[in-house]
Amino acid sequence: MKFRFILFCIWSMLLSCIISEVWGQSYGLGFESFEAVQDKRTGLDLSPEGPICLDGDFELSFELSFLRNKKTYFGYIVRVIGGDEQNIDLIYDNSSTHHDHFKLIIGEQFSPVAFDFQGDDLFAKWNRITLRFQKQKQQITVVYGNLSFSHPVKYDTKGCYKILFGANQYKEFRTTDLPPMKIRHVELRSGGRVAYKWPLNETDGLKANEEIGQKSAVTANPIWIKKLHYEWKLLQTVTLKGYVRVGFDEKSSNVFVVGQDSLVRFSLAGNRVVTMPYRSGKQPVYVDNQVLFDAERNRLYNIFLNEKLITAFDTLSRNWDKSDISPQAKTYYLHANKFLSPADSSIYMLGGYGHLAYKKEVQRYHLPSGIWQQIPLNDSVFTPRYLAAVGATQGGAYVMGGYGSSTGQQMLNPRNWYDLLYFDRAQRKFRKIYELKVPKEDFVFGNSMIINEQDSSYYALIFPKHQFSSELQLIKGSLTRPEFKPVGSKVPYQFIDIESFADLFYDKANGRFVAVTLYRDANLRTKVAIYSLYAPPLETLAPQTASTGPAGRSLWIVGALLVAASLVYWLYRYMPGQLGRQKATKAPEIGPVQGLKEVHDTGQPVADDNVVEKAAPYKSCILLFGNLQLYDEDGNDITKQFSPLVKELFLVILLYSIRWDGISSEKLKELLWFDKPSESARNNRSVNIAKLKAILDRMKYCQVSKETGYWKIKIDFEKIEVDYMHYLTLVGNRKLLTKESIVELASITKRGNFLSNVEYEWLDNFKSEISNEIVDAYLRYAASVKITNDAEFVVKLANYVFYFDPVNEEAMILKCKALAHLGKHSLAKTTFENFAREYNRIYGEDFRKDMPEVLHS
Repeated sequence: MKFRFILFCIWSMLLSCIISEVWGQSYGLGFESFEAVQDKRTGLDLSPEGPICLDGDFELSFELSFLRNKKTYFGYIVRVIGGDEQNIDLIYDNSSTHHDHFKLIIGEQFSPVAFDFQGDDLFAKWNRITLRFQKQKQQITVVYGNLSFSHPVKYDTKGCYKILFGANQYKEFRTTDLPPMKIRHVELRSGGRVAYKWPLNETDGLKANEEIGQKSAVTANPIWIKKLHYEWKLLQTVTLKGYVRVGFDEKSSNVFVVGQDSLVRFSLAGNRVVTMPYRSGKQPVYVDNQVLFDAERNRLYNIFLNEKLITAFDTLSRNWDKSDISPQAKTYYLHANKFLSPADSSIYMLGGYGHLAYKKEVQRYHLPSGIWQQIPLNDSVFTPRYLAAVGATQGGAYVMGGYGSSTGQQMLNPRNWYDLLYFDRAQRKFRKIYELKVPKEDFVFGNSMIINEQDSSYYALIFPKHQFSSELQLIKGSLTRPEFKPVGSKVPYQFIDIESFADLFYDKANGRFVAVTLYRDANLRTKVAIYSLYAPPLETLAPQTASTGPAGRSLWIVGALLVAASLVYWLYRYMPGQLGRQKATKAPEIGPVQGLKEVHDTGQPVADDNVVEKAAPYKSCILLFGNLQLYDEDGNDITKQFSPLVKELFLVILLYSIRWDGISSEKLKELLWFDKPSESARNNRSVNIAKLKAILDRMKYCQVSKETGYWKIKIDFEKIEVDYMHYLTLVGNRKLLTKESIVELASITKRGNFLSNVEYEWLDNFKSEISNEIVDAYLRYAASVKITNDAEFVVKLANYVFYFDPVNEEAMILKCKALAHLGKHSLAKTTFENFAREYNRIYGEDFRKDMPEVLHS
């Protein structure tokens, strides 16, 4: 008995290590739902090449979780279709007044039993659901958590099934209604064993690999969860005049962008921007201002550190309580750090830089009294600095690194600081915790860091201050040990001391980090870019090996435990005298644990509305709608060979070549190397042109030329397909727009907005012009047809417009009229209500027409 207990403990430790290592990963398939137009919603087809045939009883199981803060939770989770005749559906229906929202549908009837998960489990954790198809008993059993229920079913005898998650276009079972969810670990069991297993741990592409029978599933519009935990996603860019500052409201997940004339509120949950012009007149924003949001008082503060004043903004009245703030003679506290202390209702400001001097002051503003004071320090641990990171706690704040000098003078040996300090608010004292080793390349910090006291860790943004075209890197560090590691991909960042700013926030409601960058250009306009990265962030998208950090060490431990367990069992089985005189018994067999496989993207977007068995491969083409992609004549995707700068160089020359006669060297310098002297710009251009030529050599009939004195990309459009050229041909023939040409245009734009994955300032005009042209083309054609002649196509046209302009009033009116003509009055009403709701979110005011007025306009 003693030996069995030892062996059991070893196996328990082994399995727990494996589970925490393999199953604790952040991955799965996320589903676009009602936030996206119908043809951009997500689906998963487990059997794209034909139904899966299973003899006898079988089980379908998967793990499910819901995405937070979405507007609609309704629709199909999974449809199991037998013999193209019988449907068994699991749906989520939040229209019910009862608490149980999960329902089972068999054919056209609801099962009398519904269920739900406790508390916040549906959003906070993965929940396993199993559907047991019991043919012998002629029933289905649904298992959820520790509970289950059964319902009688008369099964189709063929035993072949289509299994579809989310949206699908399969015959008469097609649907675009689905809840915003994520799933993983999909398994089919038959005859007591796992027959098929889809982990859904991919990072890109449309294929979902199956581990046992190599029967890949196919997705439509997938959101790969693992990728969201590594790659920062650009959510929004905003450009405002003058200096701009940002703040964040954790409760409502809103980023506030404070400009001189208006406030821009970006909702992370709804991915919506609302601009609020000030009713109290202009609000000054100076070079060293900072912004903080006070959730307790629901106030946004504009901090005038040099003027020793704070103004408060009321989001309901859209008024600042002070507007006439004159600038004082500047001491400057550029890149100072700030934090809000609810315990004493105060805002603290630390350090800064200005007039060739680094600052070490700690300043406090008491909100109730409006008193501003400088805190006398009881130590000299906090040296003069700026470009540090600060993270608040209940009793004070951590301060990490920065740049400065011991004396505060810029001319006297300035250096990077890599110390972690703690400011005790009550004692008004700094305490040094440790100092990092000096890295190979010096770095400074974004303004804030995120503190996790539960596991004694922090997250912060770092970047090299000596580079203009720089990048932000998120790091995870320890609050007790001098160590850190980079996590997530890099964020582009243009850095010039007084013209740039970077900050980091944490969106608790949605479990993601938010990075915001500011850059004020030569035209005195500030570009704000907002990015997000889901927590916990990953170090890499590739599977981890045994040599990489703590995870690698844990795998070595697992291996050691496995060897130890095997040795103990061998000694016991074959040398029982060495371990006692008990009877040797055969140990239970434990199967191998599947490792995470590296995934290579071989899937391509499916352009047609209908589900096809295999996506047609792209060859010899340049695709600019959606993500930029280039394919050579063998179908190889060569896009990844572009560095960020070479990609921008390629795009600017290509677009100027297609729309005009090319681009001059002077214009290239103005767009790409405006910050460099002429000689340096010329060298940079030569080097990157050479790189571009080497890449384009992979594509025949496409090369860089300067024969006319202008840089051009010459393309034989008969040999290489360029979707942008096809688009220009269609929209250029304004008088020849037909139904067929509109369908062609829709097939091009279905991949997404023009160059949706790149953001360049010079590109904004192209994007705006193309969006306007597309909307105009659709509406122009709509005006040429009678709704009564082709109402269904008019509905499609309106949807095409909404993809580019979600609050286009003309499209809404067309769709409502067409739906009413088709007798779909409830859908017409829903269309109107959704439009009115979006209109209010974007413009901050109600839409002024009612439904009857729309139908009779």
